[in-house]
Amino acid sequence: MEIWRLPISASQRGKLISAGYTSLSSLSSISSSDLARELKVSESEAMNILNVASHSRGPETSNASCSIVEGAQSAWDMLHDEESLMHITTSSADLDNILGGGIHCKEVTEIGWSSLSLIVNSVLKYKLTTAFGSESIIFMLIGGVPGIGKTQLGIQIAVNVQIPNDFGGLGGKAVYIDTEGSFMVERAFQIAEACIEDMSEYNRFLRKDFQECKIKMQPQDILENIFYFRICSYTEQIALINYLDKFLSAHKDVKVIVVDSVTFHFRQDFDDMALRTRVLSGMALKLMNLAKRFSLAVVLLNQVTTKHTEASLQLALALGDSWSHTCTNRIVLYWNGNERYAYIDKSPSLRSASAAYSVTARGIRNSSSSCKRIKMM
Repeated sequence: MEIWRLPISASQRGKLISAGYTSLSSLSSISSSDLARELKVSESEAMNILNVASHSRGPETSNASCSIVEGAQSAWDMLHDEESLMHITTSSADLDNILGGGIHCKEVTEIGWSSLSLIVNSVLKYKLTTAFGSESIIFMLIGGVPGIGKTQLGIQIAVNVQIPNDFGGLGGKAVYIDTEGSFMVERAFQIAEACIEDMSEYNRFLRKDFQECKIKMQPQDILENIFYFRICSYTEQIALINYLDKFLSAHKDVKVIVVDSVTFHFRQDFDDMALRTRVLSGMALKLMNLAKRFSLAVVLLNQVTTKHTEASLQLALALGDSWSHTCTNRIVLYWNGNERYAYIDKSPSLRSASAAYSVTARGIRNSSSSCKRIKMM
């Protein structure tokens, strides 16, 4: 049972959600005094909230336990599921190759960028540190400098998820959550036009005539299938993430959620670091569950910052180590001279590799350089 269903006042529900409590289970181990301090209410009011939550949790706990047991899956079935996962192309074959085919559904891919310009030698020489957990749903962190094309990549993915099944795509729709105001609808239209034009190159793989499919898909259709949300505060962001479950139930053809950027509103106005950690962890868990339940991809854009140690220069995720533990894979975007590169720094399933790519008028594409684009580490 989620907090918004709890039979308490709207004001109390709002305070709980703003403090990062999204489900009854998140209230199971907190004392009334701690809850009162976090919600800035009296201890008696906090005790009343906990009592209501306790009475509402009874049947749910046993049902959840039965659901977990009945949902047991063999390792063989898990392997089969992973091999059959659909993916979203980035429109760069070289980038898709190092990603194992593109951005996979049922996975959360985190894309970040750094405020410091790093050349390739820096990326490969220094250890890029982030500790990741062992979740079954894969997270990726991709970092790079400003101008590296992170928003361009987010828009490209929101467009490419709509490529029809006949063309090797998912034929889905996209949710784009913009916290920075960086989404450019004119740019999305350009990328949509180029995407439709590129479909003609895949004719040899198709059983249907390209012209027939082209008539059914126009740039304006692609834009209509991108559900755009502008978020101006962390409370709005939390509320929207909690609302996505209901939204996706009504729009089951959505196959990707892009958040640009996931940490923008959490880098300020937070004096209580423990509260921020809990809010972010709850949000990450919610997105992981959405990715798995609705078989969609989640792309989170994040900022990478730098920190100096005695022995090395290290890249660290914005918001610190606690947020970094939610991820298992990490990809860094960087400049090598005048060329953009993507580097897989850490992954339990992908080899460390780098690939060059370009940001063109048509969107993300292979690098035009004549040098070797893919390098396995």
